[in-house]
Amino acid sequence: MARYKDAVCRLCRREGVKLFLKGDRCYSAKCGLTRRNGPPGPNKPSRRRVSEYGLQLREKQKARRSYGVLEKQFHGYFVEAERRRGVTGDNLFTLLESRFDNVVYRAGFAASRAQARQMVNHGHFTLNGKKANIPSILVKAGDIIAVRETSRSVECFGRAREGSNTVPTWLSVAPEQLAITIVRVPTGEDIDNGFEKQLIVELYSR
Repeated sequence: MARYKDAVCRLCRREGVKLFLKGDRCYSAKCGLTRRNGPPGPNKPSRRRVSEYGLQLREKQKARRSYGVLEKQFHGYFVEAERRRGVTGDNLFTLLESRFDNVVYRAGFAASRAQARQMVNHGHFTLNGKKANIPSILVKAGDIIAVRETSRSVECFGRAREGSNTVPTWLSVAPEQLAITIVRVPTGEDIDNGFEKQLIVELYSR
């Protein structure tokens, strides 16, 4: 599968906001957006008024890049969200938040979604007692994610053992056991990521 392999700080600079793609670095003075607050490339930013379509596109790109999925997969989530009952925008972000790699990140087991995705790819986790190494698996209420016995000594899980105060209410984390329980599927009220959901819905509904 194709994957963006260029400097991820360029993505934050292009969108003009921090997408927190590099974990702790994004909170330090080394953040690319802090050091060079402007879009990448030799050209100066345009002062032209951004069209309605431009606003919708930028919002979609911010969300897609923040969750680390490519266009085809992101559009697939939108199609599924539109098919389900309820508000399409809320359904879309429920699907994105339910991704395996995002749950690992939200539980504080990784500094960024990219690191969480790498951990999952390397086979460090089990899902309901079975090895799982696909970041895009959608979890459901009652699922239990745990670090495999053979991976518990890996240094990167030191962050998980310290625990996190920012774990969302739809997750329950046991730092000592290195386990995550999905209490319930996240709803629109649980997800406050700052994205304008309606703009994304309007873009795909054109």
